[in-house]
Amino acid sequence: MFKLIRKLNKKDCLYAFICLIFVSIQVWLDLKLPDYMTNITNLLTTSGLVKDILEQGFYMLLCAFFSLVSAFITGYFASYLSASFSKRLRSDVYDKIMDFNMEEIKSFSTSSLITRTTNDVAQVQMFLSMGLQVMIKAPILAVWAILKILGKGWQWSLITFGAVILLFITILIVVLFALPKFKIIQKLTDNLNRITRESLTGIRVIRAFNADDYQEEKFEKANDKLSKTHLFTGRIMSIMNPVMSLVMSGLSLAIYFVGAILINNADISIKFDLFSNMVVFVSYAMQVVMAFMMLTMIFIIYPRASVSADRILEVLNCNPKVKDGKFDGETKLKGALEFKNVSFKYPDADEYVIKNVSFKVKSGETIAFVGLTGSGKSTLINLIPRFYDVTDGEILIDGVNVKDYKLECLYNKIGYAPQKASLFSGTIKSNIAFGEGNVIFDNNITIEAIRVAQGEEFVEALPNKYDSRVAQGGSNFSGGQKQRLSIARAIARNPEIFIFDDSFSALDYKTDLNLRKALNEYTSNSTCVIVAQRIGTIMNADKIVVIDNGEVKMIGSHKELLKKCDIYREIAYSQLSKEELENA
Repeated sequence: MFKLIRKLNKKDCLYAFICLIFVSIQVWLDLKLPDYMTNITNLLTTSGLVKDILEQGFYMLLCAFFSLVSAFITGYFASYLSASFSKRLRSDVYDKIMDFNMEEIKSFSTSSLITRTTNDVAQVQMFLSMGLQVMIKAPILAVWAILKILGKGWQWSLITFGAVILLFITILIVVLFALPKFKIIQKLTDNLNRITRESLTGIRVIRAFNADDYQEEKFEKANDKLSKTHLFTGRIMSIMNPVMSLVMSGLSLAIYFVGAILINNADISIKFDLFSNMVVFVSYAMQVVMAFMMLTMIFIIYPRASVSADRILEVLNCNPKVKDGKFDGETKLKGALEFKNVSFKYPDADEYVIKNVSFKVKSGETIAFVGLTGSGKSTLINLIPRFYDVTDGEILIDGVNVKDYKLECLYNKIGYAPQKASLFSGTIKSNIAFGEGNVIFDNNITIEAIRVAQGEEFVEALPNKYDSRVAQGGSNFSGGQKQRLSIARAIARNPEIFIFDDSFSALDYKTDLNLRKALNEYTSNSTCVIVAQRIGTIMNADKIVVIDNGEVKMIGSHKELLKKCDIYREIAYSQLSKEELENA
């Protein structure tokens, strides 16, 4: 928690200092009230004038009023500080997550990152808001009140000390039992978010397989587990309220009981002084207990906030393994791609999934990758935009190692259409313009990109055409439509290298054929990297790389591979007839 609080800036520290000043004023005013009560008691016992008593009462009202004003100012600055800090914290966590590669995102999980950005930050915000008001006030109030009651009776001081010790023991027991559970609560919240997210994104599959009851049962188990843990911590924390009430009531009773004995046994000359001291002591003792009650509130909030702070720091302190390079200059080559003895294995894995792959593609050429499911095709091309970094070897774009490029410069050279088309809420036009920081393109660029991607027919049929709404995830479009819009987004960038990761799988054969013809014309000056399961999609590529178990089995043209590569021939004959393949 304190490591996180170090991230407060100078403005935050100024606001914290202002809170300290006004809390000190508030405490001073609150502790002046018993002094005026002492004066009133003395006036009553010495037959003072009503005017003097009213004057002391007026001073008490002024103290109470300005104490309220100080509390309001403290609350305002504390709330502002905590809200602005949590805003920056959310922004920092989000920015950090945006720098993560696939490895870091998988190690945290999407649901956990969502919880850390929202729920965990909210816990820290609550702690700061309460802490600035209570953590500053409680120690000052306790110390000041204790100094005020020193010398007014060791018997009463001993009783107050015993009450404080009882409070400390109760707080310690509560913290020891509750802290481990708060760590569990945040993990259970992650799990509940994960199940909820799965249920919402997979609602069609759930309905299609009549699995509503199964998912509900799955959710109920996670929900019950979280609820029971919350109930346990709630019950532990609920011990505090009756203990506090018992301590406060018992403390007052004990002070009055001991005071009665002392007054009864005292000489007549000091009875009034003892009575006055007792009344004042009760007021100050209550202030001491109130200070520790405030600290108790913090002890209740702190364990969960501390767990949340640790989870946030795990994200902020995580160093992405994909480091930004320094090169962003011009290159002599444009669109050239080369793999040199590239091998790759996933973090903490023992076996390589890509093994010693080498090939070279010139600018304007098309290279395709084909192989059985799980052979490593998508993993191989995901190394180009550095979603993962190679374990061994190097990848060169335009003669420069991809690790040397600034990431922004590297991504500007690439137009990427992923295996699973991802669309964002907005309009068709904004999705096509997404590749340029969501700058609204000239209509001609949008129209041309969609025409090449064979999306003109269904887009023109929509009521608002290119300004038509796109739902989150593109759920209001079919799989083939989403793929074409995803391809159009890559085309609109006009990059040096196109990467199509099985991006034609949802298209019918006619649309696939028309799209490839249009792409060949439009991307004649760009390098195309294609992963596909369909032989018809890749048979006209300049080079076809056959991948099997992460290794390159053969590189050649369609006709060469039909003659010499058994794996390619087996895949090809499973899809097309001999005549179709030979006449291609």
